[in-house]
Amino acid sequence: MSAILEVSALSKTFKSGSREIKVLDEINFQLEEGKTMSIVGPSGSGKTTLLGLCAGLDRATNGSVSLDNIVLNKLSEDELAQLRNQEVGFIFQNFQLIPTLTALENVMVPLELRGEKNISAFAKELLSRVGLGDRYEHYPSQLSGGEQQRVAIARAFANRPKILFADEPTGNLDEETSHSIESLLFEINKEQGTTLVIVTHDDALAHKTDRILKLKGGKIVS
Repeated sequence: MSAILEVSALSKTFKSGSREIKVLDEINFQLEEGKTMSIVGPSGSGKTTLLGLCAGLDRATNGSVSLDNIVLNKLSEDELAQLRNQEVGFIFQNFQLIPTLTALENVMVPLELRGEKNISAFAKELLSRVGLGDRYEHYPSQLSGGEQQRVAIARAFANRPKILFADEPTGNLDEETSHSIESLLFEINKEQGTTLVIVTHDDALAHKTDRILKLKGGKIVS
C-alpha cells in the first residue's frame, strides 16, 4: 500500500519580535492510503501547526510535505487551493459553517467550487447519511453544536476527498454527542476509503485510530 502523506524533515519557525520560536523540529513520518492516524500531545506541542502544513494551509520553514505524490512546497497558492479542493476535506473544532447559508447550501459549497452540476441530490444524500435529512433548510444558528458538526462532516466528505484532516472535531461537544460524532466520522470514512488524520486531546478517540503520533515541544516523542 502506497503512502498518501509523506512528511520529511519538516520544521516550522515563527518570528516573535526579534525572537525565533521553533514550533516543529525535524518531523518525519509516512501515512498509508486508507489508514487513520491521530496526532496527540500537550497544548503548544505543534499539533495544529503540523496539521495545517500537511493540509497545505501553511508553508514550512524547512523540509517537505508530499500529498498523494505531489510535493506541496513546489506549488503556488492557486495550485495549493486547487489541490485542497480536489483531494482534501476539513473538519474544525468550531464547525466553520457559513452562517448565512442553510445546512444544504453549506454542504453544496465544495461541490460548487469544483464546478459540479446537479449537486443538490448528492448534498441531500450526505445530510441524510449524517442524520439530518429533515434539516436541509435550517441555518447554523437553528442547529445544536452536534448538528452543526454533522453538517461539517457532510461538507467535508462532499468532494470525496482522498484525505481528511480533523482538528479537535469533538472539542466543543458534550461527551454523549462526541461519541455519536466520532462513530459517524469513522463509519463514513471507512465507507469512502478516505485517509483520516485527527488532532485530538481525547485519548479514547486517539486509540480508535490505526496510529498515534505523539508530539512534545515540536518533536515526535513516540
